[in-house]
Amino acid sequence: MKIHEYQAKQILSQYGVQIPRGEVADEPSKAREIAEKIGSKVVLKAQVHAGGRGKGGGIKLVSSPQEAEKIAEGMIGMTLITHQTGPEGKLVKRILVEEALDIDQELYIGIVIDRAREAPVVMASSEGGVEIEKVAAETPELIFKEYVDPATGFIAFQARKLAFKLGLEGETLKQAVKFILGLYKVFEATDASLAEINPLLITKQGNVLALDAKMNFDDNALRRHPDIMKMRDLDEEEPLEVEASKYDLNYIKLDGNVGCMVNGAGLAMATMDIIMHTGGMPANFLDVGGGVSEEAVKNAFKILVSDKDVKAALINIFGGIVRCDLVAKGIIQAAKEIGLKVPMVVRLEGTNVEQGKKILEESGLAFYPASSMKEAAEKVVPLAKP
Repeated sequence: MKIHEYQAKQILSQYGVQIPRGEVADEPSKAREIAEKIGSKVVLKAQVHAGGRGKGGGIKLVSSPQEAEKIAEGMIGMTLITHQTGPEGKLVKRILVEEALDIDQELYIGIVIDRAREAPVVMASSEGGVEIEKVAAETPELIFKEYVDPATGFIAFQARKLAFKLGLEGETLKQAVKFILGLYKVFEATDASLAEINPLLITKQGNVLALDAKMNFDDNALRRHPDIMKMRDLDEEEPLEVEASKYDLNYIKLDGNVGCMVNGAGLAMATMDIIMHTGGMPANFLDVGGGVSEEAVKNAFKILVSDKDVKAALINIFGGIVRCDLVAKGIIQAAKEIGLKVPMVVRLEGTNVEQGKKILEESGLAFYPASSMKEAAEKVVPLAKP
């Protein structure tokens, strides 16, 4: 789960991580009031789940409360388009009004889970204010890493080591060490999957603050954090992904035109691979799970064909725990309720596969049967082409 910048900063401040003074506004008059309270130049920052806001006009420096209100009028309600939003953009419903600070340096601090090492990794770079992916691709030697042993946790000397590599010294180094340790404490305590400060600001006075903040959380741990769960903004999420979550379905929208419905994450990945190998592009990742029911199949089918980008669909089910005849009944029930809007290739294998195939054949609906993944991909990819 993702949250907004202002929400991430609220969490950081609870753990003693330094952030600029600021408040969120959902109307222009509120922006003016906050600017008056801060009493200096302020920055208006559009709150959407996307990077590149500055280039898209989503970050503005203003000199007075009156100007803050005027600029806020144009920002609240605008559709912000960045390289991460796609051409459709995102609607800006609120802005963060934050004090403007004297910038001396912009650095980078981030924490993620390194799944290959099976441990968290704290990353630091002198190249703050730009995408870390660009730094990794062009100047990887400027990214410093400290892996965290789960048995001992993140130790103070590791934070000092990163601060030294960033070239910091004196009081600023002490503040940076405290900042990095505090950030890791937040990451661990909230079951975050990502905590990223980009840029980490060093002011001309030598103070260390989070100029921006991004946090993502492990969905499986949210039951332990009802306060964070309340921060979820469904308007920022893909509507079909929200709908799928209501039925405990794993759905991720992708950029292709071949819809996929599969049971099991491994089979789903293999299905997407073979579609691409055959020359197609998956429109989604949709895993209905190993113990899927007839009702779950019906709901998954509806979500699959609701995507306007899907021009053909592949249903690839291996009946282990789940029975193929139940899957077939769910498909037919959904198809009769909403109609077969796109060509549908169905490949069933495993428990009660013959009964499942017979149910589909006798349904009178125009399914395209396939006996192997290769055959299924070779059928569905041409069907999806204009």
